[in-house]
Amino acid sequence: MKKNSLISGLFFRIMLLCILMSLLVSSCNLMKPVLDIVVLPKDQRPNILFILVDDLDAKMNSISTMKNLQELMVARGTSVDDFLITNPLCCPSRTTILRGQYTHSHQVYHNDSPDGGFVKFNEVGNDASTLGVWLQAAGYRTALIGKYLNGYPFRDERTYIPSGWSEWYSPAKKSAYDGYDYVLNENGTLVIYPPNEVNYFTDVASRKAVDFIQRADAAKVPFFLYLAPFAPHLPATAANRHLDLFPSITVPITPSFNEADVSDKPTNMSQNPLLTDDLILKNNKIYRQRILSLQAVDEMLVELVKVLEQTGQMDNTYIVFTSDNGFHLGQHRLVEGKGTFYEEDIVVPFIVRGPGVTEGRTVTDLLAGNVDIPITIADWAGVVPPDFVEGRSIAPILAGGTVPLENGRKAYLLEIYSRNSSSEASAPSLPIAASAILELSDVFDLPSVSLNKLSPIMHGLRTNDYLYIEHNDGFVEFYDLINDPYELENIASMAGSALIDHFSKWLQVFSKCNGSGCLQVDMGPP
Repeated sequence: MKKNSLISGLFFRIMLLCILMSLLVSSCNLMKPVLDIVVLPKDQRPNILFILVDDLDAKMNSISTMKNLQELMVARGTSVDDFLITNPLCCPSRTTILRGQYTHSHQVYHNDSPDGGFVKFNEVGNDASTLGVWLQAAGYRTALIGKYLNGYPFRDERTYIPSGWSEWYSPAKKSAYDGYDYVLNENGTLVIYPPNEVNYFTDVASRKAVDFIQRADAAKVPFFLYLAPFAPHLPATAANRHLDLFPSITVPITPSFNEADVSDKPTNMSQNPLLTDDLILKNNKIYRQRILSLQAVDEMLVELVKVLEQTGQMDNTYIVFTSDNGFHLGQHRLVEGKGTFYEEDIVVPFIVRGPGVTEGRTVTDLLAGNVDIPITIADWAGVVPPDFVEGRSIAPILAGGTVPLENGRKAYLLEIYSRNSSSEASAPSLPIAASAILELSDVFDLPSVSLNKLSPIMHGLRTNDYLYIEHNDGFVEFYDLINDPYELENIASMAGSALIDHFSKWLQVFSKCNGSGCLQVDMGPP
């Protein structure tokens, strides 16, 4: 009897231990996104206000029309000249900003399903570990206000909120691109915003941002606010109060505008005729629309700075202003659009104001871009992100440090993929001579997701001196950016086989890197 009791007691203890071990394993699995990061001790974590506009160029003087941006950010912070975008399309770029990975690593290849968009982002597990998740684990109150990813939300789950966000305000029905008549998912509740002036989207986002900052201050918690208005994305609807501004503004005329000779460009561009007067007038109209739509964003900056000063948080807050990609309007005979590797599409404004950031400074000769954004923000927050991150923190440089020359990045990877995995092998170069690339996922319900890994239809390397591009049909573009900053003359046929071979081999290795391996290959081929 005593022996049986002993056996029963031992069996009970073993069972209890198994249950505890099972619970521990389950807990570890649930906490995996948090355990992937390291939160460093920090006496006071700074607030971070990240403002991400949509399709804003850096090469057509658009931000020069934003008086408040110039006074409150450019004059009071540091601008990074020639800040780069690895994939100049909205959803792949925004995924890079959330994850710190190049496109081939995060696998959100395009804006649309099956190979891109929000559903693909979710399907491959990217939402388990993002900038929002990391900062929330560090004790931040996090919020996303505005555009998330193309195709958000699930069509049968309109109130879905991704991991990592304490508060959530993002369009879940209709479309907010035109500024009016949309439905927001507000922390799990669908709220209708009828089409009247008080509901102009940038203004609504501004009010919500101010309210969030005030409440975070009252609760004495650090905040991370991801604020993403849709301006100046087409149709670039302006608030009514701005419709009469800039009546005579036109697209800046540079040497690349309506380029005289495009015979050295890819086949689908080399046969393009010169832009007609009607097309130029259309481009000027679009340019003005974009400028007008930015004025509400400019006013929003005033309100944000005002509330930070009123709450006493200004000196402890980093403000970042940037865009997901650039935009072209008439350069190289192209009509309006994005999705090329020319400077207009891959260079965006990047301006930072905050604790220790040098005022009135412009950093040049730094090869930095959107892959560096999350690790830089994590650096400010006192977080070591997961080892899948492929960017470099530029926080020391923003604080006045010198640009690394010997041990820094020497090239930045550029990638564009086809929309349809079934036609990737024979797809021609991107049809960039047409009008703006459509973002159909913003309007229509999407089919199921493809998990195929794709090959790029074009990829390239951008260095301080050169732009090198390989197209999937074998065509090569090579530009000397020092002597030809407007990319007028493709010198691939005259550059010398050794130099072209050097870039080609470097690109092949770079295009397959992952994690910390990218930090080695971006300094040169192995």
